[in-house]
Amino acid sequence: MTDGAGRAIRPARPDEASSLALLSLEVWSHTYLRDGVSGRFADYALSTFTGASYARIITDPRERLLVSDNQRGLDGLIRVTRGNPGPVAGCSDIEITSLYVQPRHHGRGIGSALLRAGMGVAVSMGAASVWLTVNVQNAGALGFYRAHGFESLGQTAFKIDGKAYPNEVLRCPLPA
Repeated sequence: MTDGAGRAIRPARPDEASSLALLSLEVWSHTYLRDGVSGRFADYALSTFTGASYARIITDPRERLLVSDNQRGLDGLIRVTRGNPGPVAGCSDIEITSLYVQPRHHGRGIGSALLRAGMGVAVSMGAASVWLTVNVQNAGALGFYRAHGFESLGQTAFKIDGKAYPNEVLRCPLPA
Protein backbone atom coordinates (compact mmCIF):
# COMPACT_ATOMS: atom_id res chain seq x y z
CA MET A 1 0.00 0.00 0.00
CA THR A 2 1.40 3.43 -0.93
CA ASP A 3 0.14 6.84 0.20
CA GLY A 4 0.10 10.04 -1.85
CA ALA A 5 3.61 10.98 -0.68
CA GLY A 6 5.19 7.82 -2.11
CA ARG A 7 5.40 6.23 1.33
CA ALA A 8 4.79 2.48 1.49
CA ILE A 9 3.05 0.79 4.40
CA ARG A 10 4.31 -2.78 4.29
CA PRO A 11 5.41 -5.72 6.47
CA ALA A 12 8.76 -5.31 8.20
CA ARG A 13 11.65 -7.38 6.87
CA PRO A 14 14.20 -9.27 9.01
CA ASP A 15 17.05 -7.10 7.67
CA GLU A 16 15.32 -4.04 9.18
CA ALA A 17 15.51 -5.19 12.81
CA SER A 18 18.23 -2.71 13.78
CA SER A 19 16.41 0.17 12.04
CA LEU A 20 13.22 -0.73 13.93
CA ALA A 21 15.14 -0.81 17.20
CA LEU A 22 16.62 2.64 16.64
CA LEU A 23 13.30 4.13 15.45
CA SER A 24 11.58 2.73 18.57
CA LEU A 25 14.32 3.98 20.85
CA GLU A 26 14.07 7.46 19.32
CA VAL A 27 10.28 7.68 19.64
CA TRP A 28 10.12 6.13 23.11
CA SER A 29 12.89 8.41 24.42
CA HIS A 30 11.28 11.51 22.90
CA THR A 31 7.92 10.60 24.40
CA TYR A 32 8.89 9.46 27.89
CA LEU A 33 12.24 11.04 28.83
CA ARG A 34 10.98 14.58 29.38
CA ASP A 35 12.89 15.39 32.55
CA GLY A 36 16.26 13.83 31.81
CA VAL A 37 17.62 10.32 31.54
CA SER A 38 17.76 8.11 34.61
CA GLY A 39 19.49 4.75 34.81
CA ARG A 40 16.14 3.01 35.29
CA PHE A 41 14.77 4.34 31.99
CA ALA A 42 18.07 3.93 30.13
CA ASP A 43 18.39 0.30 31.21
CA TYR A 44 14.79 -0.42 30.21
CA ALA A 45 15.07 1.24 26.78
CA LEU A 46 18.47 -0.22 25.89
CA SER A 47 17.39 -3.74 26.86
CA THR A 48 13.95 -3.52 25.18
CA PHE A 49 14.62 -1.78 21.87
CA THR A 50 17.27 -4.04 20.35
CA GLY A 51 17.83 -5.50 16.94
CA ALA A 52 17.60 -8.99 18.45
CA SER A 53 14.20 -8.27 20.01
CA TYR A 54 12.85 -6.95 16.71
CA ALA A 55 14.28 -9.93 14.83
CA ARG A 56 12.26 -12.19 17.17
CA ILE A 57 9.10 -10.07 16.76
CA ILE A 58 9.31 -10.16 12.95
CA THR A 59 9.43 -13.97 12.93
CA ASP A 60 6.86 -14.58 15.71
CA PRO A 61 3.60 -15.92 14.17
CA ARG A 62 1.54 -14.06 16.82
CA GLU A 63 3.00 -10.73 15.71
CA ARG A 64 2.41 -8.49 12.70
CA LEU A 65 4.81 -5.61 12.27
CA LEU A 66 4.13 -3.05 9.56
CA VAL A 67 6.39 -0.14 8.67
CA SER A 68 6.10 3.20 6.95
CA ASP A 69 8.89 3.39 4.39
CA ASN A 70 9.43 6.83 2.84
CA GLN A 71 11.91 5.49 0.24
CA ARG A 72 14.84 6.91 2.23
CA GLY A 73 14.19 4.88 5.36
CA LEU A 74 11.63 3.88 7.93
CA ASP A 75 9.74 6.67 9.69
CA GLY A 76 7.07 4.69 11.54
CA LEU A 77 5.84 1.29 12.64
CA ILE A 78 2.79 -0.46 14.03
CA ARG A 79 2.93 -3.75 15.92
CA VAL A 80 -0.21 -5.87 16.28
CA THR A 81 -0.05 -8.83 18.67
CA ARG A 82 -2.49 -11.74 18.89
CA GLY A 83 -2.91 -13.58 22.19
CA ASN A 84 -2.52 -10.66 24.59
CA PRO A 85 -5.56 -10.61 26.85
CA GLY A 86 -6.15 -7.07 28.02
CA PRO A 87 -5.56 -5.84 31.56
CA VAL A 88 -9.21 -4.79 32.05
CA ALA A 89 -12.61 -6.20 31.12
CA GLY A 90 -13.80 -5.55 27.57
CA CYS A 91 -10.48 -6.12 25.77
CA SER A 92 -10.08 -8.63 22.95
CA ASP A 93 -6.90 -10.71 22.65
CA ILE A 94 -5.56 -8.47 19.84
CA GLU A 95 -3.39 -5.60 21.04
CA ILE A 96 -1.87 -2.71 19.16
CA THR A 97 1.37 -3.11 21.05
CA SER A 98 3.19 -0.16 19.50
CA LEU A 99 2.50 2.67 17.08
CA TYR A 100 5.61 4.80 16.64
CA VAL A 101 6.20 7.67 14.21
CA GLN A 102 9.41 9.68 14.29
CA PRO A 103 8.59 13.04 15.94
CA ARG A 104 9.84 15.08 12.96
CA HIS A 105 7.27 13.27 10.78
CA HIS A 106 4.25 13.94 13.01
CA GLY A 107 1.31 15.65 11.33
CA ARG A 108 1.87 14.03 7.92
CA GLY A 109 -0.78 11.29 8.24
CA ILE A 110 1.75 8.51 8.86
CA GLY A 111 0.22 7.50 12.19
CA SER A 112 -3.28 7.41 10.70
CA ALA A 113 -2.09 5.32 7.73
CA LEU A 114 -0.28 2.89 10.02
CA LEU A 115 -3.29 2.67 12.33
CA ARG A 116 -5.64 1.91 9.42
CA ALA A 117 -3.28 -0.77 8.14
CA GLY A 118 -2.85 -2.26 11.61
CA MET A 119 -6.58 -2.37 12.16
CA GLY A 120 -6.92 -4.10 8.80
CA VAL A 121 -4.45 -6.72 10.02
CA ALA A 122 -6.55 -7.17 13.18
CA VAL A 123 -9.70 -7.64 11.08
CA SER A 124 -7.89 -10.29 9.01
CA MET A 125 -7.03 -12.04 12.31
CA GLY A 126 -10.76 -12.20 13.06
CA ALA A 127 -10.78 -9.56 15.79
CA ALA A 128 -14.00 -7.74 16.67
CA SER A 129 -11.97 -5.04 18.44
CA VAL A 130 -8.42 -4.03 19.34
CA TRP A 131 -7.01 -2.53 22.49
CA LEU A 132 -3.91 -0.59 23.49
CA THR A 133 -2.47 1.37 26.38
CA VAL A 134 -1.28 4.97 26.50
CA ASN A 135 0.52 6.79 29.29
CA VAL A 136 -2.07 9.05 30.94
CA GLN A 137 0.25 12.05 30.50
CA ASN A 138 0.54 11.53 26.73
CA ALA A 139 -2.28 13.90 25.77
CA GLY A 140 -1.32 13.92 22.08
CA ALA A 141 -1.58 10.14 21.74
CA LEU A 142 -4.80 9.99 23.76
CA GLY A 143 -6.36 12.62 21.49
CA PHE A 144 -5.12 10.82 18.36
CA TYR A 145 -6.66 7.51 19.38
CA ARG A 146 -9.94 9.04 20.52
CA ALA A 147 -10.20 10.84 17.17
CA HIS A 148 -9.86 7.40 15.54
CA GLY A 149 -12.74 5.84 17.47
CA PHE A 150 -11.02 4.48 20.57
CA GLU A 151 -12.83 4.63 23.90
CA SER A 152 -11.51 4.30 27.43
CA LEU A 153 -12.03 1.04 29.30
CA GLY A 154 -10.06 1.87 32.44
CA GLN A 155 -6.50 2.09 33.63
CA THR A 156 -3.54 -0.17 34.17
CA ALA A 157 0.05 0.41 35.21
CA PHE A 158 3.22 0.16 33.15
CA LYS A 159 6.08 -0.89 35.41
CA ILE A 160 9.77 -0.21 35.11
CA ASP A 161 12.08 -1.46 37.83
CA GLY A 162 9.20 -1.80 40.31
CA LYS A 163 7.82 1.70 39.76
CA ALA A 164 4.32 1.98 38.27
CA TYR A 165 3.20 4.55 35.70
CA PRO A 166 -0.55 4.92 35.03
CA ASN A 167 -1.72 4.05 31.53
CA GLU A 168 -5.15 4.44 29.96
CA VAL A 169 -6.56 1.27 28.35
CA LEU A 170 -8.38 2.11 25.10
CA ARG A 171 -10.50 -0.12 22.86
CA CYS A 172 -11.81 0.30 19.33
CA PRO A 173 -14.46 -1.87 17.69
CA LEU A 174 -13.61 -3.11 14.20
CA PRO A 175 -15.91 -3.56 11.21
CA ALA A 176 -17.14 -7.11 10.68
